[in-house]
Amino acid sequence: MVVDDHAAFRRGIIALIESEPGMVVVSQTGDGHEAVTLYRDIRPDVVLMDLRLPGFSGVEVILAIRNEFPDGRFIVLTTYDTDEDIFRALQSGARTFLLKDMDDVIILDAIRAVVAGQDCLPAQVAKRLSERLAREELSQLEMEVLHYLVRGFSNKEIADHLHLTEAGVKFRLKGLFVKLHVQDRTEAVVCALRRGIVHLE
Repeated sequence: MVVDDHAAFRRGIIALIESEPGMVVVSQTGDGHEAVTLYRDIRPDVVLMDLRLPGFSGVEVILAIRNEFPDGRFIVLTTYDTDEDIFRALQSGARTFLLKDMDDVIILDAIRAVVAGQDCLPAQVAKRLSERLAREELSQLEMEVLHYLVRGFSNKEIADHLHLTEAGVKFRLKGLFVKLHVQDRTEAVVCALRRGIVHLE
């Protein structure tokens, strides 16, 4: 099953898959909620999943399906390659993480491997994942502060939204800077966006 909200890309990847002996695409959709329904009805051997879907992200789709079908097999196939995107996708239960500009052979080999029950992570993806695993986790409150920071909120505005004092916000910012290895607010925002810790919607 192919889940991607770009119809032209779906047509291309479906043509690639169906050109291979023994491979067939049993269903396709560009909608995350529909993907969950289709999976229940069809139970495909493997799902090729994009990360960015309208309303319901690829990671959310994987988590929803695996909650009902723990043995579900997923390959994330996306244009987004930040270390945080890779970490979240694999943490949700995806067997591998591929980029749309990878060679056709790599994509087809990954499908065969995942159907056979194997995990396969391309070297460049494994490197990004190791960088992410080496970074200290942000707390839930630090993540909330970071989200507001990226949106351009002042310390006072962040404090008002999170029911903190301004001193409390400054304390969380200091913790953020240490964990992200940055010196100030601007560097924190750039780092968060570059690594995919937060996304501008």
